Amino acid sequence: MIALRRESLLGLLPILALLAAWQGTVAGGLVPPALLPPPAAVFGRLGQNLVDPAFLGHAGVTLYRLFAGFLIALAIGVPLGLAGARIRALGAVVRPLVRVLAPVPKIALYPALILSLGFDDASKIVLVVADALFPILLATFAGAASVEPKLVWSARAAGTSAAATLWKVVLPATLPAILTGSRIALVIACIVVFLAEMITSTDGLGYLLVRATRTFQIVDMFVPLLAISGIGLLLNGALALARRHLLRGFPEEG
Repeated sequence: MIALRRESLLGLLPILALLAAWQGTVAGGLVPPALLPPPAAVFGRLGQNLVDPAFLGHAGVTLYRLFAGFLIALAIGVPLGLAGARIRALGAVVRPLVRVLAPVPKIALYPALILSLGFDDASKIVLVVADALFPILLATFAGAASVEPKLVWSARAAGTSAAATLWKVVLPATLPAILTGSRIALVIACIVVFLAEMITSTDGLGYLLVRATRTFQIVDMFVPLLAISGIGLLLNGALALARRHLLRGFPEEG
């Protein structure tokens, strides 16, 4: 517990240093306040918006798109990664597809998604799925491929079916890799949904930033950035706690 608290305090140091640099830049006149408002003004506006139903509605829209895309990516990536690692024929198909598609910047596909799915939630959710899928798939594939073969052989020798072995043996052993891939995918999902809302949307946190930019509301420009950063931080922390709870029996978590 003491080590955990010390780690948390150390993690705060870079954030405090960044805030101090921000304040120092403004106070020193290096950047005019019209372009870079002081942190107190931005955090004060954020506090006001956190009790504003309109702002919370936009944040809720962003969260819906983020979670919908992330959960769909999880539902596709985990089974496909498990099966691809344990079924040779499927793995032979999955590996080249991942090598070709993973490096492609998915945001480049967004215009095509808009044309085919429209400007509403569907195109943004599919974009999140496309970006969040590969970290989950790759992590699951690598984790399942590295499962000790003796565990699988023992289960099969005991009469466990191939499908049950995948579910009862391979999946639990792959859980650390799945959770690691999920944390990476969740951060990517936050970035992607925000970008999509900036490009074309009439709601969401990304839209609020673009609207503030168009009306030269400088303080309001920074509020959505802080909000999406805070959401990412909270979600990452929640997933880290879930990982610590779920992997208590694993040696690496001891």
